[in-house]
Amino acid sequence: MSLKVLFIGGTGNISLPCVAEAVTAGHRVSVFNRGKTSVDLPRSVTAIAGDLKDTAYRELGRAGFDVVCQFITFTPDQMADDIAAFAGGTGQFIFISSASVYEKPPRRYVITEETPTINPFWTYSQNKIACEGVLRRSSGLPWTIVRPSHTVRSMLPTIFNEGDAVARRMLAGKPVILAGDGTTVWTLTRCADFAPPFVKLFGAPQALGEDFHITSDHAYTWNDVYATIADGLGGKADIVHVPTDTLVRYNPEWEGPLMGDKTWSALFDNSKVKRVAGDFSCEADLARVLAEPIARVQARLSAEGTRVDELAPLLDRIAREQRKLGALAG
Repeated sequence: MSLKVLFIGGTGNISLPCVAEAVTAGHRVSVFNRGKTSVDLPRSVTAIAGDLKDTAYRELGRAGFDVVCQFITFTPDQMADDIAAFAGGTGQFIFISSASVYEKPPRRYVITEETPTINPFWTYSQNKIACEGVLRRSSGLPWTIVRPSHTVRSMLPTIFNEGDAVARRMLAGKPVILAGDGTTVWTLTRCADFAPPFVKLFGAPQALGEDFHITSDHAYTWNDVYATIADGLGGKADIVHVPTDTLVRYNPEWEGPLMGDKTWSALFDNSKVKRVAGDFSCEADLARVLAEPIARVQARLSAEGTRVDELAPLLDRIAREQRKLGALAG
């Protein structure tokens, strides 16, 4: 069945492969965004330029979309605007939340959709939880909530979300920092593997009024992630392990992404989404999972030449002081 689908965003890390998958599935796809990102959308996609605060955005709610996929709402106020725009005229509103909303610290080893959504550490996750609440309390807008975990395509998966800086340090033979002892297991999902089950939720009656995470069934230690990145780059993984609370003392802004996310192991049970979207599999080999982000960072580094990362002095200091402490303890 061909559906009339709107992607709000549509050119980002996760959303672009989902747009391509929706076109492949035969849907009539439009994309609404500011039109400032130069990516190649499939030829059949209708591009609509605008801002979420524009009158044109409200008018989209009267266009009779069967499915609206909202990738760029991050605050409850934005969600309220979405509801005002699309309630009463949309078949299914899919809100892209985040798997970081799940309880921290976790009390269960494997995460299901029954895991409470409580994150006292990260404002980003708290806002996503609040958005979910506003949507659940709305009327006239059939909704589905989807929670991706760490998806990879354009950026390297790194502990501080510092991306290309890790690649530069590895290629320069400089130490890189990991929280804890690096043995926390972490789920990575290729965006290309996320897209097929996501699109299969379109128009599914069983998906209405439900929340789902969509992730790989495979997880890896952070030590293995960094070693694989270094191998792919042809660099060196000189890893310095630092306790999480020590890292937060160095930089309080790291509390959210560490204590609110990457410090804890993340393993997911995908049974619920598979009951609705059908069975799916994701790439398990870590080198192949990381092949695209490694290729993309190599292209960026080649294009930009030499640069100094803002965090470099702090990371150098942390590595130096942690190793000095280790030497004293020895």
